Amino acid sequence: MQREHIRRGFSISHQKVVLEVDFSGCLWGYTEITVVPNNPNLRTIHFHSRQCTIHSVTVASHQADFVHHDPLAHINISTPQDCHTYPELKRKIYSALAEGDEGELSIAIPKEVSLRQSGHVGHSMASGLASEVATPEPQTPGPCSQTPAPGPEFMPIVVHIEYSLRNPVDGIQFMLPTDAYPHRVPHAYTTPSSPDAARCWVPCLDNLWEKCTWEFEFVVPRYLEEPDLAHQHDDGGFGEPQESTPTVVICSGDLVEQVAHPNNSNKTIFLFSQTVLTSVQHVAFAAGPFHVYPVIADSTEEASGVTQPLMHAFCLPGYEPMLHASTLFLRSAMNFYSTDFGSYPFGSYKVVAVDEMPAQRFDSATLSLISADLLHGDDAIEQVIETRQALSHALACQWMGVNILPKAWSDAWLVNGLALYITGLFMRKLMGNNECRYRLKRDMQRVVEWDNGSMPPICQPQHSDPPDSATLPFVNLKSPLVLHILDRRLGKSGTSLGLSRVLPKIFLSAISGELLNNALSTHSFLRTCRKVSGIDLRSFAEQWIYGSGCPAFGFSASFNRKKMAVEITMRQEAPAYKALEHNEVSKLLFKPVPFFEGQMTVRIHEADGTPYEHVLDIRSPFKRYEVPFNTKYKRIRRNTKRYLARQAAAQAAAEGDAEAAEAMGLIDMGFGLDIWEKEKEREIWKVADWTEEDEQVMSGATYEWIRMDADFEWIAAIAFEQPDFMWVSQLQRDRDVVAQLEAIQALAKQPNAIVSSTFTKTILVSNYYYRIRCEAATALVNCAIRRLEFLGLFHLFKLFLRYCYDPEDTNQDLFTHTYVPKPNDFSDLSEYFVRKALVHAISQVRFENGKTPAVVRQFLVDQLRYNDNTANPYSDAFYICTLISTAACATVSSASPERGELLKEESRSENNAEDLSLMKQAVDEISRYRSMDRLIPSPHNVVTMAALEFYLLLTAANLIPNDLRVFFPLTREGNYTQVRIAAFDGLFMSKWYAPAIMRYVLAVMANDPSRVVRRHVARCACQSLALLVSMGEMKNALKDAESLLIEEDGSIPPQAKEAKKSEVDMMIKVLRKDREIGKNEALREFLMPIALAPDVDHEVRWGIIKLADIVLRGIEEAPPKVTIHLPPTPVVEQKPQLPPVKVPSKVARPLKSGGPPPRSPLVSAAPAPPKLKIMPSSSQVRASTQSATTPVAARTGTMPSFPPPAKAKPKLKGRPPIGIKPVHIPKAQSGGMSMNDIRACRNALKKLKVHKNAMLFMQPVDPVRDHAPNYYEVIKTPMDLSTIGAKLEEGHYKDRFAFEADFRIMIANAKQYNVAGSYAHTEAIFLETFFEKLWNRINKTLEAANKAAEPAPEDLPSIVVRHPLQKSLPKTIPITVLAAPPVPAALHAAKQPPAPRPVIKLRVGSAQAKALEKPVEKVCEKPVPVGKPVETPKAPPKPKGRKAKIPDDAPPPYVDDGSHDLLQEVIAIEREKDEEKRHRKMVETTRESPPAKASGSAPPGKRRKPNVEGDDGILASATPISRKDRPSVPSSSSSTTPKTVPQVPKPKKEKAAEPTPTPGPATEAPRISLKGKEREVSSAQPTPSKPRATPSAPSLNEKKCRDVLKAISKLPEYPIFALPVDPVRDGCPTYYDEIANPMDFGTMGQKLSEGKYSSMEDFAKDADLVFNNCRKFNPPTTYPVNCADTVERMFKKEWGKVFEKKLPWAEKRSLQGLMTTLVKDEISFVFREPVDPVLLGIPTYFQVIPRKDARDLRTIRTKLDNDKYDSMEAFEVDIDLMIRNAITFNGADSEVGRIAFAVKDRVKDMLSNIRGGGVAKKRKDGDKSTPQPAKKAKLV
Repeated sequence: MQREHIRRGFSISHQKVVLEVDFSGCLWGYTEITVVPNNPNLRTIHFHSRQCTIHSVTVASHQADFVHHDPLAHINISTPQDCHTYPELKRKIYSALAEGDEGELSIAIPKEVSLRQSGHVGHSMASGLASEVATPEPQTPGPCSQTPAPGPEFMPIVVHIEYSLRNPVDGIQFMLPTDAYPHRVPHAYTTPSSPDAARCWVPCLDNLWEKCTWEFEFVVPRYLEEPDLAHQHDDGGFGEPQESTPTVVICSGDLVEQVAHPNNSNKTIFLFSQTVLTSVQHVAFAAGPFHVYPVIADSTEEASGVTQPLMHAFCLPGYEPMLHASTLFLRSAMNFYSTDFGSYPFGSYKVVAVDEMPAQRFDSATLSLISADLLHGDDAIEQVIETRQALSHALACQWMGVNILPKAWSDAWLVNGLALYITGLFMRKLMGNNECRYRLKRDMQRVVEWDNGSMPPICQPQHSDPPDSATLPFVNLKSPLVLHILDRRLGKSGTSLGLSRVLPKIFLSAISGELLNNALSTHSFLRTCRKVSGIDLRSFAEQWIYGSGCPAFGFSASFNRKKMAVEITMRQEAPAYKALEHNEVSKLLFKPVPFFEGQMTVRIHEADGTPYEHVLDIRSPFKRYEVPFNTKYKRIRRNTKRYLARQAAAQAAAEGDAEAAEAMGLIDMGFGLDIWEKEKEREIWKVADWTEEDEQVMSGATYEWIRMDADFEWIAAIAFEQPDFMWVSQLQRDRDVVAQLEAIQALAKQPNAIVSSTFTKTILVSNYYYRIRCEAATALVNCAIRRLEFLGLFHLFKLFLRYCYDPEDTNQDLFTHTYVPKPNDFSDLSEYFVRKALVHAISQVRFENGKTPAVVRQFLVDQLRYNDNTANPYSDAFYICTLISTAACATVSSASPERGELLKEESRSENNAEDLSLMKQAVDEISRYRSMDRLIPSPHNVVTMAALEFYLLLTAANLIPNDLRVFFPLTREGNYTQVRIAAFDGLFMSKWYAPAIMRYVLAVMANDPSRVVRRHVARCACQSLALLVSMGEMKNALKDAESLLIEEDGSIPPQAKEAKKSEVDMMIKVLRKDREIGKNEALREFLMPIALAPDVDHEVRWGIIKLADIVLRGIEEAPPKVTIHLPPTPVVEQKPQLPPVKVPSKVARPLKSGGPPPRSPLVSAAPAPPKLKIMPSSSQVRASTQSATTPVAARTGTMPSFPPPAKAKPKLKGRPPIGIKPVHIPKAQSGGMSMNDIRACRNALKKLKVHKNAMLFMQPVDPVRDHAPNYYEVIKTPMDLSTIGAKLEEGHYKDRFAFEADFRIMIANAKQYNVAGSYAHTEAIFLETFFEKLWNRINKTLEAANKAAEPAPEDLPSIVVRHPLQKSLPKTIPITVLAAPPVPAALHAAKQPPAPRPVIKLRVGSAQAKALEKPVEKVCEKPVPVGKPVETPKAPPKPKGRKAKIPDDAPPPYVDDGSHDLLQEVIAIEREKDEEKRHRKMVETTRESPPAKASGSAPPGKRRKPNVEGDDGILASATPISRKDRPSVPSSSSSTTPKTVPQVPKPKKEKAAEPTPTPGPATEAPRISLKGKEREVSSAQPTPSKPRATPSAPSLNEKKCRDVLKAISKLPEYPIFALPVDPVRDGCPTYYDEIANPMDFGTMGQKLSEGKYSSMEDFAKDADLVFNNCRKFNPPTTYPVNCADTVERMFKKEWGKVFEKKLPWAEKRSLQGLMTTLVKDEISFVFREPVDPVLLGIPTYFQVIPRKDARDLRTIRTKLDNDKYDSMEAFEVDIDLMIRNAITFNGADSEVGRIAFAVKDRVKDMLSNIRGGGVAKKRKDGDKSTPQPAKKAKLV
């Protein structure tokens, strides 16, 4: 990224910005950018510039042409009024952001400007990289830096850009007075409102790594108040307004001077200069009437002669008292950083507090803009800590974050972490070591909770994008902790002081220029650490930096007296790795560490009090360590000098010797406390003592306590078990605050009276750090339980009594006492925090039912009522907030939710009168404080915000009604921003989706002046919907959580994830269907206008899109059309040539009246009858219209008879019908290829593509991908299967032989380029062999079809179409055109040369017969007689049921044209052999069927199809007619017809033409045998007039059905479906009113026993009825519906097993024998076992061969034995995959490759033997049924 200028063609060295600021919201001025070209061909300069209006651009003083286009400002969508088009908006925003990366402002360099090369060669700053590359860090991920070659530099040129800015949206913020905020002080400042905020106020190169020097000049009004006319000077200027603050500009860089404007005395000019290279993203300024506070220099530092940088703080008028208290410490922070980490990298430092900052801070070079909310007064307590942390971090960022940048985005963790790390070091100096260690421990616990598999590593070198905002807080939390443990490990090396020696080196290299571009990488940082310490950090980096997760340790210790050693057992787990163990994708992304290794320090405090440290070397997940023991246990605790000395010191401390107590440290903190000395006081405090048994156990202990990870070197969860008295000893005697915290947390888990007394003592002793005392107070809650008679609550009250007036009676019962507090005095800050902790702990006490004791609630009300802060020097605002929040917490029960109970039978304890009274008192007190805060505001109105949260909590708990009058007024402008945010939170927890409130919320998103409020509202709108649904506030919400409990208790993790996902989907579905949300008119009306508004904030826009994504269903955009130019060889598109038409010498004479319809000798393919519908694809389409003509017995093998017509028909004219369009021909036929050839080629191509040897030939050769750089030099006509397929579909082949030629070219290319014996050459030979066999079959089939389709003698009556002059065809006859390319109408002229006549088949019949199923097909180029009449009715088409006029003469006889043969052969290629048996059974069934009756006039809908999968149109059009109705023809024609044809009786009347069956005698029709095919026997048989039943469903298998019922009966959700619904018992009286067909599994079992099911389908229908009834009666997401979902999933799973297809037993045995033989064969030794990469020394095996594709003989045998194969082909696929893996990994020429080929041939031979036996057997079986040989054919 730092070398972006190399790609861009230039870099910048300096930028000057001159701006005049108008506080009404305008900026105007210019910028001069000094550009240094590095490319002689540079012609266009691209800069980033948004929102600005560019007026003019000059380059080197020459006017330049420019284009300024802001893609984000011009986003338009197709239908902006449609709210469902938000996906299009989302896509266009992404596109606009990507488009803006290159630059919105493009400037053309004028011709007058020449790029002149300078006299020296560019240094390219390579010196810093040389050292970085010199010693690379091995095995450290990340991009490797290479030294760029020095290139030529050119003379710089200056680009001058004049621009203006009005009412900007991003980048700069104008704060102006409004009606709501009339007293707001006007000011303006730059703001990081968006990632590209810098380009929004100045044209620049908006890149973090593009640095230059800067020069600024700002022109501002001298004063913002109106000038006073009374003070006008003689020169026309005005004097200073009284009591006014002059306008000040603060900018990045150093102030050069402030001068008056030369032409206007009312304006001032501020000049700044930044001489340190700085990115534009670290440039900021602020302008306004700021008050200036100089942070004075430290006198001691000045005396030492050290120059301290100037530091100033600025604030708006009214904040002056706070500014001094908030920034006073900054000088000490500057001195600390400068002393420890090197001098300050800039000249000065400024802090400016402004209003309405979208973030807490904006850190820029020499300047930090902070929110005014960080300022605090002298009386603040809590806010002091927060402000000091924030400002000290802001100052630390000047060293690390502004001056030093991350080298790549993946290094952001290091820069952020170092800034936070050095901030922590200063906070340790400022607030003490205890505070620092306490914070570290707490942060580590947070990281352990967070880093459980859901968070990525803190450094991901493979990611080039900025850190995600969702994970950035985690990275910032974990990074300083990782640096802390790194510092601890470096410090243990003995040669280093940790990071304290590393960091100064880094900062020094940045200042001296050694660090290239001041960009720090993880790689260089680790290398520096290694150089300083000499420690190899590769393992540390892999675990903590490049890996994710934290370890979880379990320790236990026992003393071995024989060995005089402590045996410590260690177990380690990795929760993150365990969570992602089965998710390979997440493992690759998150890289969870399976095991952490390193050293851990164990500190054993032995019996004499001496601590001994031992180091455990952790190298395995489980280990038992033997730690030597130093003290002789026989002399423990009694006779050692050390022990006696400690006893004496303890006695002295007890007698009041302060020095002795100090010398002791924290040994037994109880000494000196009256309550632990006086027996009476002990009784009053209910102090518990150890029993004698405990004392004996304690005296026998060999050590005091043990601390694991004493040096704080691990971010880990450590569970260590030791007796409670040891934890007490650790709490009382260990001086480390972390040890005390660990002891408190361990004791809190084992509450008893002694623990409660220990915690009480800890709180009373002020020597403990206040954080530990607060933790002890919180832990006392665990002792406030009924088993201990609420001893913990007693101690809490007793402790808090110190801050209240003493009771008159010393024996007063504390559970009935009224606690009246003394006036507040927070001078002792430790006692203040302990007091707050006590109040919080008391509010956490609960009964078993989740309620807080009444005395606790009364206590909190009394504290609110009697609070007195009149004499306190500190503010009690935060203390009151604590009281209010604890009152809310105590009022709400902690049991199951008050609203939306989990279980209906769970009784909820109602509030009694006392509860209501206490709640009313609390609400009254809160209202009083809220009113007081309105009159006398607390700092930042914190009391009002706490009161709003109180109302919100009680409203959510359904304890008080939801009153929007509390929240709504506070959401309006004029209130403090944080108060508005809290009020909006309350509003969003109500039904804010009401139309009126929804309009208000959307208006706030669009128009509110506060950016903070707009963003918060947009963000919370989405979050609140999820909360409202889960709380049960909305209809159809997920109220019943019992199913969720079942999912959590009994389901495995994948099922739990699936259930969670379905739950979220159901929530979204509920929201989208909700009338008040998904159908909300206000939302639908204003959503898109807000998102499309040009001035909308970018976060608000994304919030709007997220909201739309939840509540609206988006319209999927049509994907863009991609044009792929195929094939590689150029093909010229030409119009298809018409086939030559041969005009016969003899024209058929016209027919007389009453004769058959006239036939023209030639039939043109172009004209077609109206309503002809020819589908463009081969999919079968049913005709939707019906004809009034005579029905045709389609697909039945019989032909209806046609009675003669009653009247004569007029002669047909010879012109085509009017309005008939040319027939559309598929594109594949445009080259003249017949449909038969196309089908054959398609089938051949399909077979070739799925062939196992075709993988190399699927796509064109890529010289780079396939490592064949000279391929196209050797091969001049490349070809591949995809190109062949494209040419076939585009119609580039004129016949099948052209297709064959291209395939031959492809094979020849492979053989030519690859040497004989190579893998590709062998694959080509195998594929060619397969093609030869396939193509021979296809050729024979098509030749037979063409031979059979030869034309009949000319005197045979046939239907042909004249071309170009043909007779008009009747409009009512639907015709299926089966062969002809399209003929344009313009070509219908007599000029056509004679040619063979094309023939089309005409089909007469209703549309029900599927006459229009197939596309246009060319059968042959010779006429084929068609035995179907064409009638010419007088009238236009009639509706169904009308009589049709039939010609007198019967149609000509049926003549086989060979189409049956063609059909069978083509289909035989497509079908699998395993379906042959089924069709044979169908043939046999057809033969045994009764003779057909007169079916010629049966309705088409009553006929049975020969196959349910659909029939071919050729079969339906070639149907013989009966011999009786055949007209007399010359004898020559009879030889072409079959000798035996089915006999069909002649109808008696004309009405027989109607679509109703005609009765007549049934005659047996003899079979027709055409070329001996069994399939044609069935097609030639007459069809019975009765409608045949469709193929029956699978017969019932009672055992399998019972097995299914048994399997689902084991589910816990099954019982509710086991018995019929009882309306009384089940509480659903209306069940049988809503459910008409009830069903349950018990009834199904009974019906199964009674034999009421006839098929498996009936059984499955009843099961579906059970689930559908449940969903129909019960609302979605309820418990019964969830149960139905669970049971249905199990039913479908078991039902699928019923129909599982397994390998036949005989084939399985054969394959098992094959495997046994193969394994015994020596040639298979390579493939017998799975590949072990470690054992074989091939670690990259599974990177080349995916683990899921790995195959070996053992794996294949296991799958075979477990019935994982359903066919021999599947078995063969696995064998081929095994062979292919070996060749892929080892190469075809390797030894393993040769073995693989040998195994392949061996298996192929063995499989052919197995198949040979099966084929012979099948042929033998086939001979029994028919004398002809069985062929691979399937009737479609």
